[in-house]
Amino acid sequence: MSPDKRSPKRSSKTGEKAVHVRMPALAGPPYVVRWHPDAAAERDASWPPEEHAAIFHAAQKLEAEGPRLPYPHSSAVQGEAGKGLRELRPRSGRSRWRPIYRQVADTFVILAVGPEAAIDAAGFAAAVGRAKERFEQLDLA
Repeated sequence: MSPDKRSPKRSSKTGEKAVHVRMPALAGPPYVVRWHPDAAAERDASWPPEEHAAIFHAAQKLEAEGPRLPYPHSSAVQGEAGKGLRELRPRSGRSRWRPIYRQVADTFVILAVGPEAAIDAAGFAAAVGRAKERFEQLDLA
């Protein structure tokens, strides 16, 4: 009998007991998400409230999961220009906005916010350019 006092489940094909393994939670530090001041200004642009909420929820997921945040919530920026950068994908990629970030130790710095690449490729490329420029200007000492 299982620890929760229910009868064990059996496979319908073999009649064997099913094995349930509970994986321990992955330990890790709470991650810090910081907004570059210029990225915060881009985030606070006159967008609908649901877009603001989606971006904040995506940042909260990044704070909770850190580098383990999977696709479709996060993705690497493609191309040579985006090397080392990642994009948050609010609403599992259904938002038209993409916060661009980079990890520095256990901190994630959101460097720019731009439109989704399929909607506005030039706007996304400009956001990636701003993110690279802002990252290079950070005082990491």
